[in-house]
Amino acid sequence: MTSAFQLPGDAGVPVDPSNGVFVQPVVVQPVDPAARPVRRSFTAAYRAQIVAEYEAAPHGQKAAVLRREGLYQSQIREWMYARDAIARDAAGSRPPRRPHRRVSGTAGNPVAATGSVEVDRLRAENQRLSRELAKSQVVVQIMGKLQGLLEAISESTDTPTPPTPR
Repeated sequence: MTSAFQLPGDAGVPVDPSNGVFVQPVVVQPVDPAARPVRRSFTAAYRAQIVAEYEAAPHGQKAAVLRREGLYQSQIREWMYARDAIARDAAGSRPPRRPHRRVSGTAGNPVAATGSVEVDRLRAENQRLSRELAKSQVVVQIMGKLQGLLEAISESTDTPTPPTPR
């Protein structure tokens, strides 16, 4: 008779021979050294070289420089901003404002927050839509008059309608 479960000492169940206690098997997973990526760091000389090469590349070849070096355009842009900031600090001039990300609505947009640009755009759109509405109203009036004219013409003809064949 076979039991539904195995006891320590049965075939296949590990038991510590010194004390006869059941030993839980431990599965050791090998550690993958590539599992945790290492952040790349770049020297100032390398950054300067890549920025110079990127700026010197013709328009269609800039992406090839990025692919070859395994970089993103945003990294190059940040490096250029940093280079320009160092040059400005050395010259003692005030840094220009960095371009802002486009934000929907007026939040975060100082020009639209004043309202002048947004108001002008909305006024122009309102005028355009008013012109379209006026055109549509004229077309509806003409179509109504045309329908009345066609009904008057059809009533004025005294020709009987021919019988329809069955």
